Amino acid sequence: MMVPAVLLLLGALTAMLAPRLLGRAQWTEREPVVALWAWQCVVGAVLLCFALSMLLSAAGAWQEVRGRLFAVAPHRVVDAYALGAAGGAWATGTALALAGGGLWTGAMLAREVLRARARRRAQDAELLLRAPLLPGEEATGARLVVLEGQRPDSWWLPGPTPQLVVTTAALDRLKGSQLDAVLAHEESHAAARHDWLLHCSRALSNGFPQVPVFAAFETEMHRLVELAADDAASRRYGRLTIALALIGLNEDRGVFGQYTDPEAHVPQRVRRLLSAAPRLTAGRRMRLTALATLAPAVPLLVAFGPGLSALA
Repeated sequence: MMVPAVLLLLGALTAMLAPRLLGRAQWTEREPVVALWAWQCVVGAVLLCFALSMLLSAAGAWQEVRGRLFAVAPHRVVDAYALGAAGGAWATGTALALAGGGLWTGAMLAREVLRARARRRAQDAELLLRAPLLPGEEATGARLVVLEGQRPDSWWLPGPTPQLVVTTAALDRLKGSQLDAVLAHEESHAAARHDWLLHCSRALSNGFPQVPVFAAFETEMHRLVELAADDAASRRYGRLTIALALIGLNEDRGVFGQYTDPEAHVPQRVRRLLSAAPRLTAGRRMRLTALATLAPAVPLLVAFGPGLSALA
């Protein structure tokens, strides 16, 4: 019964230490796409640790689960895990607690998806109210919708047909290719399905607010998806264009003032675009990506290690 305990300890250590290590990394702002992948791998590794620990604990607690889990495995593989050795109440309690956590995670994710759909329906209704269809006109799902408005604003409506909504004041403020840069920024969100990343991170953070890795995951997802979309737009229209577009859309909101909310990322995004820090080399990006990919492999190695050793 050592393997479930090791997996549980590994998941807890990863949940506590990974946010500190990634938070201190200097390369995340230069390579937000790699950072997004690293965070997903770390969170996936934590969830995998707990899921594998739950399965092996359940196998140690109940013979029926063990029979199904090791149905095709030789006896020496089952013996290597020592699942029948003094598992008892510890195995039962661990399996039930982790199963409850898994059900709670699923419930939080389902709630977040339902809330997102409700928000989208409300936004669609408001959009139809502010920009009604003319008699005989059919909804075409145009990717750009213009609304009458006194305040420069733009927002993205995710869903099967993502749309960018901009106000007439924003059109007056955005010059040249700045509107195209904003559209490219939002198209990047839609193409990479950043809305699902935000849903998952918010569900985990709301479900387990005391777990450091999940709280940091939500915060970093909101920041990194914007940086990644900024980079996608800047590659097509230039860093200065997207920086000026951000300034034009946000300068009336006080985000560039002396007492700016520290959680507001717009000033940092503008400074990052204007500083034009060079990207990491392709070799270093590949090494970081490979290193992040190893994170979910560690719990798999711990879980399958005894069985593979027995077969060898």
